[in-house]
Amino acid sequence: MKLNKLFGKVLLAGVILYCQAGFAQNSNGPAAGLQNGPNEKAIKAYYTAYEKKDWSVMTQILADGFTFTSPVDDHIDLKAYKARCWPTAYKIQRFDVEKLVINGDDAFVTYNGWTTDGKLFRNTEHFKIKDGKIMSNECFFGPGVNYPNSGK
Repeated sequence: MKLNKLFGKVLLAGVILYCQAGFAQNSNGPAAGLQNGPNEKAIKAYYTAYEKKDWSVMTQILADGFTFTSPVDDHIDLKAYKARCWPTAYKIQRFDVEKLVINGDDAFVTYNGWTTDGKLFRNTEHFKIKDGKIMSNECFFGPGVNYPNSGK
């Protein structure tokens, strides 16, 4: 019986924490004013550039010294990013953003991406932003799905 009471208390604490986390992301506090601010606009422009295959838009929102990291790339610079990653734009149909959380100059995005041949890939990305420009992107590939250049 004691184990059931402990489980109930742990479950209740988890529900309370979950609700508070959701409330914090949707509150009308100072962070809420960042919606549609320069950081959110940069993130949206990043995905739009891929969908429209528009490198000129991408170069406008990436900062000098931009780096990209993923399970197969380690802090590559803009030149390497364009050569290795940008060709995937031609295989991407769209992004469905599931979660966008902006905290100051950090942004976290989880999305489902769809290739031009209808395949799903799922990633979470952490962006560092300064003055409305993306300084870095760390991309984490989701399990069970493939990024567009994987050939799968």
